[in-house]
Amino acid sequence: MNKYLILCVDDEREVLDSVIQDLDCFEEHFVLEGAESVAEAKEIIAEAAQDDIPLALILCDHIMPEQTGISFLIELHEDKQTAKAKKLLLTGQAGLEDTVEAINHASLDFYLSKPWQGEQIRATVKDLLTQYMIEHEPELMPWAQVLDTEKIFNAIAENRISFGE
Repeated sequence: MNKYLILCVDDEREVLDSVIQDLDCFEEHFVLEGAESVAEAKEIIAEAAQDDIPLALILCDHIMPEQTGISFLIELHEDKQTAKAKKLLLTGQAGLEDTVEAINHASLDFYLSKPWQGEQIRATVKDLLTQYMIEHEPELMPWAQVLDTEKIFNAIAENRISFGE
């Protein structure tokens, strides 16, 4: 199986640690990283790209010191290297206008408000990663045991039908 990056970005260390802890069930099959700033997140994305590990999913807070999460997600969406990544805004402070901007300009895939429930974030991440793999991974079968089995098998079946097998 190819390796993919899940990146969590939040300037509050306790929140970041909590998100990573909630997602540690994905660590066996994904590279799970945390960043306390947009600058650190950019470094992690660049290092992963050097190792041919694409960004599959980013979970990003909105209010951060040097750059808002939404402006960072827009930046990622406009970069061909990271445009395909699924984007989840995880915040308690983005207003309606900010959220609409993220949806319209960053291809925001999901919004979760703080505080979140562990099961809720795991289910959302699993769904987003399943979508990502169906859209971008040529070998889906290995992902069936890790992600949404039914959706993966349906995608495999649809691919076979479309290829006339």
